[in-house]
Amino acid sequence: MTSEPGDYLAINRANWDSRAPIHAQNYGIDRLLGDPSALSQVVTFDLPRLGDLTGLDVVHLQCHIGTDTLSLHRLGGRLTGVDLSPASLAEARTLAERAGADIDYVESDVYSAPAALGGRTFDLVYTGIGAIGWLPRIRPWAEVVAAVLRPGGRLFIREAHPVLWASIVVPLGADPIDRAQQPWITGAGRDTVGLELPYFEQEQGMAWHEEATYAGDDTVTSPDTLEWNHGLGEIITALFDAGLQLTSFTEHDSVPYAALPGLMDLDQATGEYRLSDRPERLPASYTLTAVKS
Repeated sequence: MTSEPGDYLAINRANWDSRAPIHAQNYGIDRLLGDPSALSQVVTFDLPRLGDLTGLDVVHLQCHIGTDTLSLHRLGGRLTGVDLSPASLAEARTLAERAGADIDYVESDVYSAPAALGGRTFDLVYTGIGAIGWLPRIRPWAEVVAAVLRPGGRLFIREAHPVLWASIVVPLGADPIDRAQQPWITGAGRDTVGLELPYFEQEQGMAWHEEATYAGDDTVTSPDTLEWNHGLGEIITALFDAGLQLTSFTEHDSVPYAALPGLMDLDQATGEYRLSDRPERLPASYTLTAVKS
């Protein structure tokens, strides 16, 4: 199945609408509501690099059902969440209301966000795991970030690494040649990581049909998606060209979902997954911060 980028909004919106009620049962919402100081596992991981949010106007792009948005609010930010999925935003608004949190939610795809936000600007743009892969082009994303940031405002993004998104699980039928010298290399008959999907941004999206979602066992009613990878150089260059200056970049060996089933172990303390065998092989996610000059 292939589709033009113009189809992606309807396809992906339907998919996220169908995921939202499932995720609302599996995103740790009871824990967040039971403890007014609790944070999502994603934002907890981000804390060392986030900086002080007290009194800042923060926009969370692609906020989904708002667990991370609520967590950023609890850190002192004045939050606005943006998402293309009305079903996701309905769950996010319900969560905010139940938590007594004053959070503004706006329905919009990312590229239309500046207009949907009415020209408002912010001190911080936050984008979390699993977001930019749903966008066909990274340059207009960077331009949106610049458009909604005030001068001196910051971007914070932690995202799955494009090397991870280019990877799949592959079984080996024979020993790799180099295993004779490096015996720890995965041998015949075992599964390993294979770089088989595009690393660099492509014109056509990768079409997927998956009836299960990553959080919960229920079947989604709209299983089709279109996704794109964006290389690190493409992301960083797009931000430079949009007028942002990189302030930090960190690669991590973990990601908060089982991205490579059967090859990753869960760290119960952090909620992060990393390769069971030699996790140093794989950059699984990264954190990037930048400032608008």
